[in-house]
Amino acid sequence: MNSAQKDRLAALATEQRNPRSKEIDHYSTLDILKLINNEDKLVAFAVERELGYIAEAVELIVHAFKNGGRLVYVGAGTSGRLGILDAAECPPTFGTDPKMVVGLMAGGEPAVFRSQEGAEDNEAQALRDIENLNINKKDVVCGIAASRRTPYVVAAIERARERGAMTIYITTNPRREFDLQVDVAICPEVGAEVIMGSTRMKSGTAQKLVLNMLTTTAMIKMGKVYENMMVDLQLTNEKLTERAKRIIMIATGIEYRVAESLLNAASGHVKTAIVMAKTGLSADEAEVRLREANGFVRPAISS
Repeated sequence: MNSAQKDRLAALATEQRNPRSKEIDHYSTLDILKLINNEDKLVAFAVERELGYIAEAVELIVHAFKNGGRLVYVGAGTSGRLGILDAAECPPTFGTDPKMVVGLMAGGEPAVFRSQEGAEDNEAQALRDIENLNINKKDVVCGIAASRRTPYVVAAIERARERGAMTIYITTNPRREFDLQVDVAICPEVGAEVIMGSTRMKSGTAQKLVLNMLTTTAMIKMGKVYENMMVDLQLTNEKLTERAKRIIMIATGIEYRVAESLLNAASGHVKTAIVMAKTGLSADEAEVRLREANGFVRPAISS
């Protein structure tokens, strides 16, 4: 890193000292916790100021999903792990194919569990990772980097754009300092961290909030939610099977054993069971209704 790069890094908002926490090293345990909590309260307001941009990003993602594309997160360190976490939660929560939302991490799988020194600077690896995924114009690639400058993430985003993908970038540094070419930049300004430069804290929390919004809202727009219940969940364990039965009971007002019977008749598909209960249709007929309604439960019932 040359002197100019060092100066730019030092000037980042996320690298500044927080004047409110300068004396934290001699606070009581409770006072430390109060200070952290007070700083965390600022994060939701920072995200709120970016809702318009987050909405734009969601529309890009929904368009990609409807046209057979993917959402690909790219990050390093905490940012990369948050992307991988969000991607990993989509299949069990929304019944999606694991290839629909994907996380790329500087340093690969080992870096998820242990920091890999120098991985975030490996631009060549970023290019290989984008190529190996065969990123194309159907996809949306979302860079996540608190500092904005992470070489692995920047290189991946630039290569994704060259291959025709739409691009999103999430950073917790000010929008006025954002200078990358992307389709949507999301810049919740959380200010200096309680511990200088520890972007796993407020920055990480802001990134997690944004990622939750992106995939949850996109999945709602894809028909994965009925009322406020996840109706495309995968029944991969006993807890989720019981949750599915409860969802059917709440959505339709039927008793446990009836919900269990309908779920079995629907081959474990919650949406189908709900349509069956609401309309009196067979499983095959309910499936047809759902296909005609593009997977949305409300129109499948009302039609």
